[in-house]
Amino acid sequence: MSEALKIPKGGQLDLLSLGALVHRLDPGIVPFRKATECKIHVSGGEFNVAANLSDCFGMKTGIATAMVDYPIGDLIAERVRAMGVKPFYKHFKHNGATGPNMATVYSDRGYGVRGPVVFYNRANEAGALLKPGDFDWKAIFAGGVRWIHSGGIFAALSPTTAELAAEMMREAKAAGAVTSFDLNFREKLWKVSGGSERAVETIGRIVEHVDVLVGNEEDLQKGLGIPGPEVKVKSKLDPAAFFAMMEKVVKKLPHVKVVATTLREVHSTNRHSWSAVAWIDGQTITAPTVELDVYDRVGGGDGFASGLFYGLMSGESPEETVRLGWAHGALLTTFPGDTTMATPEQVRALAKGGSARIER
Repeated sequence: MSEALKIPKGGQLDLLSLGALVHRLDPGIVPFRKATECKIHVSGGEFNVAANLSDCFGMKTGIATAMVDYPIGDLIAERVRAMGVKPFYKHFKHNGATGPNMATVYSDRGYGVRGPVVFYNRANEAGALLKPGDFDWKAIFAGGVRWIHSGGIFAALSPTTAELAAEMMREAKAAGAVTSFDLNFREKLWKVSGGSERAVETIGRIVEHVDVLVGNEEDLQKGLGIPGPEVKVKSKLDPAAFFAMMEKVVKKLPHVKVVATTLREVHSTNRHSWSAVAWIDGQTITAPTVELDVYDRVGGGDGFASGLFYGLMSGESPEETVRLGWAHGALLTTFPGDTTMATPEQVRALAKGGSARIER
């Protein structure tokens, strides 16, 4: 697979992400309207992938992003360092009152029949101010970067972030890096950024230079404007609809070598059936289904993406690559917060069919 993707063998960085850093306030199972305290998690769809690859899989990763010089920025920067991710910051000064700000995500965990509720405060967000020319890509790529990653959340923040993502993808391809994009379609963000038509037009310019796509059939339809297949699926774990779209995806984007996503059926907030599927250079792969006892579901998809990328960069077989992503994503739902606390040994054990028996 590394041959088809032409992944560079080495470099100063294994992966560089472009995205916005956020802090997530988590009151646990208590809804915000009754909350008296919160935990703070540092997150960001693109950052999570870099953090997971660094902390769990021991890869050299970086993040190109905005940083505001105020205490919330300091808190976030400390967590970036703790996860071993090399930052490339565009710094902004806070005016002491209105910003620019590091975005806040509010997300309780729900419980049982009550699902999690997620909402945002992205007002005057520094990440949305990023624009083409803010990063010296030639200097960053000079030491060698094997893989570049960004996503639909960052592209939706503003017209300039989308142009910056497109700029990075072009420069990355010129530098010989593999490129990936997580469609991560978020209706609430695109509604304030021009709606569905703008989403398709914007993402279209970015994925012209992308080798690997992450996204389910809904992401592919809404993010790429590809009509859905007329396929009846037995359940949300049935990969038929996803695989039925691959012909249309390849016709529209013939340069794409990998498309992958998780499959999840939610029985209750804390009980999910979990699987994953991938189309890898014409081959279709489906991971096993496992029943998850979920502690915190946020970040599971990023956990899958990082395990998948690790498998591809490490030269694993397509089947093992998908299982590594599936296993790491599953484990991530058992930890608090958005980023990994797993070890590579735990990931490989689950990928091989391990269980939750006690380790002595």
